[in-house]
Amino acid sequence: MADKDDFLQLIKRFGAFLTVKISNLLHSLDSRSVGAIAGLAFAVVFTWRLWRSPSGPQRRLPKRQAATSSSSGVRNHSSANVATSGITPSSEDSNAQNVIDEFFQPVKPTLGQIVRQRLSEGRKVTCRLLGVILEETNPEELQQQATVRSSVLEVLLEITKFCDLYLMERVLDDESERKVLLALENAGVFTSGGLVKDKVLFCSTEIGRTSFVRQLEPDWHIDTNPEITFQLARFIKYQLHVSATKPERTAINVFNSTSLEQFFGSV
Repeated sequence: MADKDDFLQLIKRFGAFLTVKISNLLHSLDSRSVGAIAGLAFAVVFTWRLWRSPSGPQRRLPKRQAATSSSSGVRNHSSANVATSGITPSSEDSNAQNVIDEFFQPVKPTLGQIVRQRLSEGRKVTCRLLGVILEETNPEELQQQATVRSSVLEVLLEITKFCDLYLMERVLDDESERKVLLALENAGVFTSGGLVKDKVLFCSTEIGRTSFVRQLEPDWHIDTNPEITFQLARFIKYQLHVSATKPERTAINVFNSTSLEQFFGSV
């Protein structure tokens, strides 16, 4: 405390000395004198402010703590603004977002588009009846009845819209042939305009069905007999083998499926 008083006395004496010097210099003032006066005044002010500053060093917060305090303050301030303003997400905004999401949902292709995609734009298709179009699986059953599978009917009609479709089967007698044609007619296959009775072919042997296919030269052939699909692999561009199990021999252009509708439903 005594040191501080002594320093203040020194400053007062120095100020009185400056007053005398300034009064003497005013009589002979020039540019050099003005510079000296300005320098002395700056030194006095700087010394006085340095002495008036706090004696102890100011304690600083660690950077991490300061940053945390700052961010916490921002969060608190933001939360306070939200709480006081009462702003909540609008239901209209939510509905608008739902409309936008639905608009950009991928469009589900129609059955016709799926059929065309699966058949690779093929224009001629041959298909056996037993096990594919009909519920029956062998010629002996056709002697009793012929039943069109309802699940395959929609796919069959889509194929007839843009493909030249031929149906074929091996039968044991003329009565079986009549039953098959009647079942197809009752199912409405001939009323769509894409298939006529003349394109339903019958034969008495499996070799005969193979000959039908080779003569027609289709883009696609659909069958349940793995031997026939194997024999036709060299002549037909694409084939579909309908079987519950994977065929033993499969050419690179032969696809396997458990049913016709399952093949066109797995795009």
